[in-house]
Amino acid sequence: MDFEPFYLTIKLALVTTMFLFLIGIPLAYWLAFSKAKGKVIIEALVGLPLVLPPSVLGFYLLLAFSPENWFGSFLDQYFDVRLVFSFPGLVIASVIYSLPFMVQPLQSGFVMNPKNLIETSMLLGKSKLTTLTRVLLPNMKNALITACILAFAHTMGEFGVVLMVGGNIPGETRVISLAIYNEVEAMNYAQANLYAGILLLFSFLVLIGVYLLNHRMLKVNYIG
Repeated sequence: MDFEPFYLTIKLALVTTMFLFLIGIPLAYWLAFSKAKGKVIIEALVGLPLVLPPSVLGFYLLLAFSPENWFGSFLDQYFDVRLVFSFPGLVIASVIYSLPFMVQPLQSGFVMNPKNLIETSMLLGKSKLTTLTRVLLPNMKNALITACILAFAHTMGEFGVVLMVGGNIPGETRVISLAIYNEVEAMNYAQANLYAGILLLFSFLVLIGVYLLNHRMLKVNYIG
């Protein structure tokens, strides 16, 4: 059994989740509290990967990253960076594709914070950054954990975007979903079944963890 696709998949999921965490907190904070007129457009863009076929998103990212187009050509010419069919390109595509799975739980977590906590912090003269790091984030641990788990698990199962942007290069971009596809194409169903079974079990355990966490937090809030 080749474990390299599992290693690449976990590496991709970890790196993607880390970037999503750093991007998702300020973005979700802005979406939760901003009263800007164009907010609904940003919300729609963030949620677009939920309804857009992965092959469509992957196709446009492939065009954008290609050295034949201005963005890919700019990166290639001035930074000697090629994103198409590479692991860094795969990470950027995964961040875009999994963005709603990080941002939406965080946005809900920010909204559910009691308003009096924010008002009290402001009355005490605390800055927005201090209010965020000392008041809001510690009170939404459930949302933080749920968002990280969902983003990680969603990245683990990517196929269309990964295939379009990363190709299917062994040791470079061949993650577990592509390894399953390869085994099916080769009619090696036993190996495909093994890969798919492990991914299925992992996804099931992740969902159990998320639901247990949610039930526990609801119980704590109800008792409290």
